[in-house]
Amino acid sequence: MRSIHDLTREELAASIPGEPAYRVTQLWEGLYRQFLPVDEIRTLPAALRGHVSALHPASLVEVERVVSDDGETVKFLYHLADGLHPIETVLMYYRDRATVCVSTQAGCAMACGFCATGQAGFTRHLTAGEIVEQVVRTAREARALEQRIDNIVFMGMGEPLANEEAVWAAVERIHDDIGISARHLTISTVGIVPGIRTLAARPLPVNLAVSLHAARNDLRDELVPINRRYPIESLMTACREYLAEKNRRITFEWALIDGVNDTDRDARELADLARSLSPSAHINLIPLNPTPGWPTKGSPRRRVTEFRDLLVDLGANATVRNNRGTEIAAACGQLAAGQPVRITRPR
Repeated sequence: MRSIHDLTREELAASIPGEPAYRVTQLWEGLYRQFLPVDEIRTLPAALRGHVSALHPASLVEVERVVSDDGETVKFLYHLADGLHPIETVLMYYRDRATVCVSTQAGCAMACGFCATGQAGFTRHLTAGEIVEQVVRTAREARALEQRIDNIVFMGMGEPLANEEAVWAAVERIHDDIGISARHLTISTVGIVPGIRTLAARPLPVNLAVSLHAARNDLRDELVPINRRYPIESLMTACREYLAEKNRRITFEWALIDGVNDTDRDARELADLARSLSPSAHINLIPLNPTPGWPTKGSPRRRVTEFRDLLVDLGANATVRNNRGTEIAAACGQLAAGQPVRITRPR
């Protein structure tokens, strides 16, 4: 039985034969413009609502939600319809917009040791509908507070480009039917080179973020094991090809780890890589967040500032990300789908 959000409009119409076209339009707009569950789309007759709900149920079951101290970050724990695979989604409110961080897999096979999801291991890919439904549900939450979802980042649990086909189907639904511009959609990857090339051939100019974390192969092999298959040289070639095709600035994500990748040498190597792309890549510095299976600490605040300033002095574009939801294990690298995570207050 397929989820309601896994169906294309044509498949949805085919599943309710005999209904007039305007009923399909009412159903579709109820799902993707009003962000309603099927049984709350009041423009539809009650019998049709009940029939569609039974035929195509939702794919996510909310288990828990946790709100940050300031109320501006909400983490949702969902179980998939099979009840076996938990995932997490993060909704972040800003003054004039809201951003959703969606998961693309239950768990992750990339085995980055400093990431709670990587420590948990991989269970399965999410379907396009399971990805889209995360956006729909959080958009419903935001609308209740008179907020509008403006940005979608594919930076939750999982490696998006290891599940590229489903991710792209979700991108098209979010872009075409929910109406979020490609310039407000960001797909993150640890460096799946074939996936970057596939993404470059796709029609929409979405943003690409590369979780780099090291700018030399020996260190990146340790921090991001997929680098052994796709070393930095091939990754940078794929990034240049993406730039040439899309003309969209690439972001390098860099989790600063105390004494590991926050040295002056690391800054110089990172600046060289960023400047080698034209236009220069933007560097997003992220002080490492605490996770239970990684003993190393994030860089102290002063070192984060020094590292950023050195990058800027070297001609690179760099900013420090303001971590959101660290105290509720909702920040970058902390999503563990209900598994215990050691939480500390940001320094």
